[in-house]
Amino acid sequence: MIKNIQMISIRNAAWAVSCSLLIISCSADKNPEATKPGFSPDTTEKIIPVSVQEIIKQTIPRTLDYTANLIAFREINFAPASPGRIESIDVEVGTRVRKGQVLVEMDKTQLTQALTQYENVKTNFQRIDTLYQLGSASEQQYEQLKTQYEIAKSNYEFLLENTTLESPINGIVTGKYFEGGELYSGVPNTQAGKAAILTLMQINPLKAVISISQSHYPDVKEGMKAEISTDIFQGKTFRGTVYKVYPTIDASTRTFKTEIIVDNPSEILRPGMFADIHVKLSDAEALVVPSIAVLKQEGTNIRYVFLSEEGTAKRIDVTMGKRFDDLIEISGDGLVEGADLIVEGQGNLLDGSRIRIVK
Repeated sequence: MIKNIQMISIRNAAWAVSCSLLIISCSADKNPEATKPGFSPDTTEKIIPVSVQEIIKQTIPRTLDYTANLIAFREINFAPASPGRIESIDVEVGTRVRKGQVLVEMDKTQLTQALTQYENVKTNFQRIDTLYQLGSASEQQYEQLKTQYEIAKSNYEFLLENTTLESPINGIVTGKYFEGGELYSGVPNTQAGKAAILTLMQINPLKAVISISQSHYPDVKEGMKAEISTDIFQGKTFRGTVYKVYPTIDASTRTFKTEIIVDNPSEILRPGMFADIHVKLSDAEALVVPSIAVLKQEGTNIRYVFLSEEGTAKRIDVTMGKRFDDLIEISGDGLVEGADLIVEGQGNLLDGSRIRIVK
């Protein structure tokens, strides 16, 4: 009897153990996350594996990048001071000219008359000057002839300058609007809305005018170096210098104009070419991170990164700066040197997500 009771107890105990194992097995089947790596028995929240990289500071070159059309360093719409008949034009479009070279001869009728009058008045003035020194002429006579002499001389020199027209610069002829024998009327006839017989340009050096944000006004100084490149001459860089910083800010655009002088010794650059202008500022320390770590919020221009903080992901909105190959400069509240930046797995994160760092 006692033996039968013991056997029943053993069978009951075995049945109880079997039921317990079955319950555990069913529970595991209903919660498959329990068998996966990264599952926490204390919570059902998913833990996301990520890789991190320490944020460091680097010395980076600061530049201001703009585009502009190259223009002549000097452009002169060349013409006499008054209308008149053109006797001859000694150059053509494309002719290289030197400073002081005769380019245009105007009709000399008025010049000849002015020269005759000047010589007559000069003779009379010399005579009265001698008499005045000897006390044989009054001061009034002397002053009258002196005034006539100065007027005649000025008129002759003016007509001489505007009859034989000499180049004021070393440059090239880029426009010719009349031929010899035609009448120059003084009516505006150029793209600039000015009257001219010829247009002259100085193309070595050239210059570019750019409009820079007012926030950089304290940083931009005359004499700063610049680099210029064009799509026409790919791979070739031209040297430039900040030549002039305008003293006022445009109230409508909040920008100020700056002129860049562009070296052009071989004169392969020409006015009208489109160019990229890079003005070099002083180097600066900045936070630089892999560009793949920076995410963009869908439907906006907001950029952000995730930092690893005590097992969770912390979102930080950032402002992007310059790009250096696969690196990019960023700034934002909460970004400090030495922080752990999430560089892999960040696409699966939300602010506050639980994370596990893997190598």
